[in-house]
Amino acid sequence: MDVRTLIFLVGVIGLSFYFLGRYRIVTQSAQAVQRPHSLLHYYGLYPFFLAIIPSCFIIAIMQVADGFVLSILIEQYLPADIRGGDEFNKTITLSRIENIASGVIFGSPEDWLIAAANKWLIWSERAQLTTTILAISSSILLGSYAYMKVNPGFRSRNAVEQIILVMMMFCSGVAILTTIGIIFSVIFESLRFFALVSPMEFLMGLTWNPQFEGAERAGSGQEGLATYGSVPLFAGTFLISAIALTVAVPVGLMAAIYLSEYASPRIRATVKPLMEILAGIPTVVYGFFAALTVAPLVRGAGESIGLTVASESALAAGLVMGIMIIPFVSSLSDDVINAVPQSLRDAALGLGSTRSEMTKQVVLPAALPGIVASVLLAVSRAVGETMIVVMAAGLAANLSANPLDAVTTVTAQIVTILVGDQEFESAKTLSAFALALTLIVITLVLNLIALQIVKKYREQYD
Repeated sequence: MDVRTLIFLVGVIGLSFYFLGRYRIVTQSAQAVQRPHSLLHYYGLYPFFLAIIPSCFIIAIMQVADGFVLSILIEQYLPADIRGGDEFNKTITLSRIENIASGVIFGSPEDWLIAAANKWLIWSERAQLTTTILAISSSILLGSYAYMKVNPGFRSRNAVEQIILVMMMFCSGVAILTTIGIIFSVIFESLRFFALVSPMEFLMGLTWNPQFEGAERAGSGQEGLATYGSVPLFAGTFLISAIALTVAVPVGLMAAIYLSEYASPRIRATVKPLMEILAGIPTVVYGFFAALTVAPLVRGAGESIGLTVASESALAAGLVMGIMIIPFVSSLSDDVINAVPQSLRDAALGLGSTRSEMTKQVVLPAALPGIVASVLLAVSRAVGETMIVVMAAGLAANLSANPLDAVTTVTAQIVTILVGDQEFESAKTLSAFALALTLIVITLVLNLIALQIVKKYREQYD
């Protein structure tokens, strides 16, 4: 039985127990004097949850473990040179065996490949049968157990809420473990990179040229060949982000102040959704706009006053990126400004403040934690943007503070390095993970600074 059919069958069993549980409590309540402790749907949800959640968990575990276990079992059918050889060749061979077992055959495979594929097919069928038996059995047994517990005195609401609480804790744990896994994987690959290239060379070097194959000479004394120096990438990242924030923060914040404090309800209901449309435009469209419209305009305007402007400039990319992140600042700032208690506004106006003074001296300081959070989100969005940079700022790793020059960013270089088939033993590929780790550390520092600002003003206005 395939997975979709099995999940559908488990869902049908769960729904059956839901209606059986409700029917049982209605019947027992009619026969007994005691009223049910909880609402009727809780007596159906309890057997429903116990019938489907463990079964779905079993299906997920078996699906994840299936391929791993089969790969280990099938290794005994591989020739000795493949079994003890390169891991890449072993992976390719296992993929061929799985394809043959699925009926996808290219050419005339060897006899041992056909024998291994037949074993793979037999073991896969056994694994599917085992998964089906375990899932359906657990669904029926646990659903029956929950059904038998249904009675007017059973606190089904408490039991259902406890199940939901456990599910929420599990989801939170998955999110935390995923974050930890990402960080450790990046750290592991970065350490492999730093075994080839000196950390000081990477962090302090002023030249970025990952195509130069002599960079694997850590500690060789060739100080003039700092081909993995990341300073130009981070300089370009901060330059474009600064331009974007120079556009987005004032415009977004002023728009939020107008919509929350000055605009009529009709204007607010019209303007705010229109501004938030900007957040739904794909970034590649912004990239086209930057490359085909803004970049030529910037170049033409600069040349008209005697300035030399690159065809792909940081200014063009930063301006368009700033337009893109305006909704992140305006929408969140508008929400936090509206969340400021009306009593603070009334008190300021009652003391003789004008609306402008009330906004500047009372509302904005009280809403500052949320405004900082919106700006921090805009910073993260600007730092992580790739398409606009690639299409409007180029890929030239120039160390320049001139917004009219072509620069590149960390994320654009990561994408460039990891595009296509890569050899994960080379410093060029591993450098992408080192860039990602450095960017994570910088973002963490920015978050800590923002949290301190939020903490300071939250204590003042709580």
